Amino acid sequence: MANLTLNRYVPVVEKTKQETGERGYPIWLLVNPKHPAVRHNIWTPVLAEMQDKVFRELHSRIDTSNIYIRNAVKSSELVPNTLNWWGVEAAEEIELFREIVTEHRPKLIISFGAFPFEFLRRAFQVKPEKGPKFWSTSNLGNEFGKAIDNFDITKTNRIPLLRRVIETAKFTVDPNYSGRQDGESYFHYVGTKIADKIIEHKDSLDIWI
Repeated sequence: MANLTLNRYVPVVEKTKQETGERGYPIWLLVNPKHPAVRHNIWTPVLAEMQDKVFRELHSRIDTSNIYIRNAVKSSELVPNTLNWWGVEAAEEIELFREIVTEHRPKLIISFGAFPFEFLRRAFQVKPEKGPKFWSTSNLGNEFGKAIDNFDITKTNRIPLLRRVIETAKFTVDPNYSGRQDGESYFHYVGTKIADKIIEHKDSLDIWI
């Protein structure tokens, strides 16, 4: 009986933690429930670079208290690792997320790693569909560059970041970028690039302290 109770309890806990923040906030974060540490290991240093650039340019700061953070799926057991097997429940999560995005129309959705980015592509019905293993560091880097180059404040911009950064990572963000390929320069590069777009469209974003 104790085991049955535990099995019923765990999904409830995961479900209550699937989202935090306000859906109406213009900046969203989409994460893999298997890797919650990205909020600290990746997002925190990226945000620090964003805040530094914003403060230098605008003498203001982004109010991060209501940023909407969502696990792509409600349970880590639903995270697929192949192209063709996503499961009915994962498809339902994609449809639900699509409905939420359509209703609230965030300006930026920042994803972390392969699965959240492919989940995001499928929510936006981007073809062809890819397996999560397709999204290598370099491929995610190319998509980041495209997202920045094609940034449109009138639409929802999908911005992929890495799930983890190691010193030997070769993150292709710009063919003219020749800086050191380490964690520090990665955080600085992507953070300032995102900040540039936020600064450019500061009057269209209700995000300021």
